[in-house]
Amino acid sequence: MADVVQLHKGEADGLVLKERNDAVLRLTLNNPPANVLSIALMEALSAALDEAAADETIRVVVLASGGNLYSAGHDLKEMTAHRGDPDGGRAFYEKTLRMAADLMLKIAGLPQPVLAEIDGLATAAGCQLVATADLAICTDTSAFCTPGVNIGLFCSTPMVAVTRAAHPKQAMEMLLTGETIDASTAKDFGLVNRIVPKQYLRQVVDKYSAVIASKSPQALRIGKAAYRAQAGLPLPEAYEKAVAIMVDNMLGPDAKEGIGAFLEKRMPEWKGE
Repeated sequence: MADVVQLHKGEADGLVLKERNDAVLRLTLNNPPANVLSIALMEALSAALDEAAADETIRVVVLASGGNLYSAGHDLKEMTAHRGDPDGGRAFYEKTLRMAADLMLKIAGLPQPVLAEIDGLATAAGCQLVATADLAICTDTSAFCTPGVNIGLFCSTPMVAVTRAAHPKQAMEMLLTGETIDASTAKDFGLVNRIVPKQYLRQVVDKYSAVIASKSPQALRIGKAAYRAQAGLPLPEAYEKAVAIMVDNMLGPDAKEGIGAFLEKRMPEWKGE
């Protein structure tokens, strides 16, 4: 049975829900109706990710949401309320956007793979969240957009994640037009891995998560960090880094156990060290 717990209740009023199923941690955005990334929600999600990073028994993290919207991005009402500040809101806007950037960096740097489970609309910083995750699975009725240009605000921070997930010209198409794309187009663009009917979303995500969680925890940690480290390097430097990482990996206990199990035709018993 999965264990469901509200995180930081009182401080963040249950804005993030935590569900543990064996080695898979499910974090659900719970800020209806639009699951906006308010300061309180980002604080709660950041704290939950810190807890996950420190728990070596967690091998996969799923980022889901409740309601009909995955996330509508930043809380524009919260941000607009600070236009009357003495600095016109500059300090609050910097706080909000830097907090979001730190949150995305935390997801990218998390030792465990992060899988986004999307059912509904993911817009602006919500789309940024999807693009930042290592994997993304959505329903066939989900949709995605970076609509800042429609309200005089180019989606510059979501752009960082979207341009690293989608193909360059298609990312620019989203950013310049602000138009909403459907699930099939998002898959073509590279924002999501798979599209499934709504009634099968949880089943497919659970299956994917369980498959990944069954792998060597050492290999998962090394692999995610290695992927991020080499991605922006020139080809020769990328290979240099990858060779060094793989040598260290080869010398680790899980590689020794995994190769031994393969040669002996048995199931491996991961050490996870």
